[in-house]
Amino acid sequence: MKKYVFVTGGVVSGLGKGITAASLGRLLKARGLKVMSKKLDPYINVDPGTMSPIQHGEVFVTDDGAETDLDLGHYERFIDEDLNKYSNITSGRVYWNVLNKERKGEYLGNTVQVIPHITDEIKSFIYNTGDKDPDVVIVEIGGTVGDIESQPFLEAIRQVSIEQGRQNCCFIHVTLVPFIKGSDEHKSKPTQHSVKELQGIGIAPDIIILRADEEIDQSVLDKISMFCNVKPDCVIQNITLPVLYEAPLMLEKAKLSWIVCRELGIDAGPCDMQEWEEMVERIKAGGPEVRIAIVGKYIKLHDAYLSVAEAIRHGGYENNVTPVIRWVEAEDLEGRLNDVLGDVDGILVPGGFGDRGVEEMIMAARYAREHDIPYLGICLGMQVSVMEFARDVCGIQDAGSGEFDSGCRHKVIDLMPDQYGDIPLGGTMRLGAYPCRIKAGTLMEEIYGVNDISERHRHRYEFNNDYRDIVEERGMEICGTSPDGRLVEQVCVPANRFHVGVQYHPELKSRPNHAHPLFREFIRAAAAKTHLEVR
Repeated sequence: MKKYVFVTGGVVSGLGKGITAASLGRLLKARGLKVMSKKLDPYINVDPGTMSPIQHGEVFVTDDGAETDLDLGHYERFIDEDLNKYSNITSGRVYWNVLNKERKGEYLGNTVQVIPHITDEIKSFIYNTGDKDPDVVIVEIGGTVGDIESQPFLEAIRQVSIEQGRQNCCFIHVTLVPFIKGSDEHKSKPTQHSVKELQGIGIAPDIIILRADEEIDQSVLDKISMFCNVKPDCVIQNITLPVLYEAPLMLEKAKLSWIVCRELGIDAGPCDMQEWEEMVERIKAGGPEVRIAIVGKYIKLHDAYLSVAEAIRHGGYENNVTPVIRWVEAEDLEGRLNDVLGDVDGILVPGGFGDRGVEEMIMAARYAREHDIPYLGICLGMQVSVMEFARDVCGIQDAGSGEFDSGCRHKVIDLMPDQYGDIPLGGTMRLGAYPCRIKAGTLMEEIYGVNDISERHRHRYEFNNDYRDIVEERGMEICGTSPDGRLVEQVCVPANRFHVGVQYHPELKSRPNHAHPLFREFIRAAAAKTHLEVR
């Protein structure tokens, strides 16, 4: 029978519930269990696809094209499993589904209410694992206990524990334990109040994870155990760490996965984290610094490029160097290119939508090409490199994109006709995994080591095929296309040491224990630029 672990948060948001859930997933997998992770988000948006990255952070896209919360990136990176549309749902999607059913008459004229209709929809999502058959389903509930938006989700998981049996459900509550400098002590009262709030809706946590920057005194742990009615060994510290991927090891020192298995009655094997431990040791050993500039339009919130930043670090791990990220707001670049980019070892331009900052991104791509600084353009980053090359090398002065200027005469980036000759409009996007065929003898074949790959996309505009011949004649190579040859997926400038653009998002498939090939080679090229010894 499936077991369920529910992770809730208290006191404040942003405590790292996602890291806790992801770490537990890695630990249970290391015990030989099949794990599936899910995230329930309380906001009313149907999905995060239309939300501002500056407010919400990046949109993480799964192979099947679901636009999901960034915590799913943590799940995939830690557990090393590809997730799907059954892994993330929002309040907006829940109400959307329920209202559509009501309009179709599926409720047979009954009054539609939060209980049972909304909670039933949430439970249906929790139970639905698609074609996967996990031993343990880990469900993170977004927000904080006490939020109005979270109440239907908390009621739903309470009901799950009744339906599935309390012995098959484990509740983990992650709370903040603040440190008061004036009295030089950690305070347990916020945790006590948060647990009381949770108990008031019928959920008694089995395990409490305490977030703090410094180690918490044992007397505080004992106090929380006593007043929150939790076993002493079920109060576990989660201390801020310099290396994110050390979190599972720290939690396992407190026997988290063993305790979860005990509480759920699971007879699992030993927790084999040797490979993970070796990876963390390599990370902590570090290496020479490599300066990487991320030139983007959502720099105010670094989480907007969370997977990109992590993939850069993964590339550093495999090359035994330490990437130091310089966050560059694209709009601030004009007139300051040499000051901002003159001493970097690599330049990365990530994805984005809208015309703000695009001209400055084009300047960054030109600066990288002209100064032979390793360059990686992702999605919009590829498109700006094509526009730059068309303008400055091919002599097409007004080369642009139909996304930003519908009146542009030379749209080297544009909406491409489908097989019937129609141009798609509206909300159509390429979302999820699409195949790419890499041309033999190219840099990309050397990087990937194969000719047929699959990568995740999230975009609407494409390389305009009308300009293929001229850019290739002038030295930009089209390395990879869709299998039918219609859509350009990869470009590079062979005259440079590393000047690559890809239409997809390779960062979404990078893992700390095996970096994505593009990021591995991008960081290798950046390290070589400064003549660092890459072991």
